[in-house]
Order: sequence, then structure tokens, then C-alpha cells
Amino acid sequence: MKSSQNREKPAQDMVQLARAATEASDFLKALANENRLLLLCLLAEGEKSVTELEDTLKLRQPTVSQQLARLRADDLVATRRVGKAIYYSLCSDQAGMVMDLLYKMFCQKDAKSARTTEKSARVAAE
Repeated sequence: MKSSQNREKPAQDMVQLARAATEASDFLKALANENRLLLLCLLAEGEKSVTELEDTLKLRQPTVSQQLARLRADDLVATRRVGKAIYYSLCSDQAGMVMDLLYKMFCQKDAKSARTTEKSARVAAE
């Protein structure tokens, strides 16, 4: 009896792993756009209106709205309306964590020099 349970357990684990992989893939697809990453980066700093986002990114309203709609559909951002203005904020802890990591990896002052040093070390090791 135990041996059949042991055989079923890895199969169940694979089903769970496959579901998690699909969820992670969908999440990464939502991030896989430069404009969406920029929007999330700004929203990681705090709530912003559509106008603030347009002005900061120097993008046209239709472009910003299209990308925000994708982020909203993926439950990464939330909206709040005040009169005619719409405000966006991050509503996903996962998105916040990933944005923090991406900031550390690519945006911090010493991030580029660390990547260059790391790449040089790999090339030298080859």
C-alpha cells in the first residue's frame, strides 16, 4: 500500500509544480514589456495618477492606458477614482518583491558595475 502512495506523491507534486510554473510564466509575461516595467517601477514608489505616469514616462495616454489595462487584468495594479482622475497603485505583493529585486539588480548605483565585474570574472574563468 505504501509503495502505491509513494508513486502517487511524485505525480501529485508534478501537478502542483506544473500549476506553479504556469502561474509564474503568466506573471513573467505580464512583466515582459519595457513600458509595463517602467509603470510598475513608478508605482512601487507609491500611488500615481494616469496623468503623472504619462508625464513622467513621456508616453502618450493610449500607450499608458493600454499597459495599465494589462497590469490591471493580471491583478498587479489597482485603481481608485477621484472625480475624473484615476489613480493606480501596486496591489500585488509578488510584483512589489520582483520590482525590489529588479531595482537592486539593474537600477541601484552599484548594480551595473557589479554586473560588469561579474561578467569579467566569468570571461576570465573561461
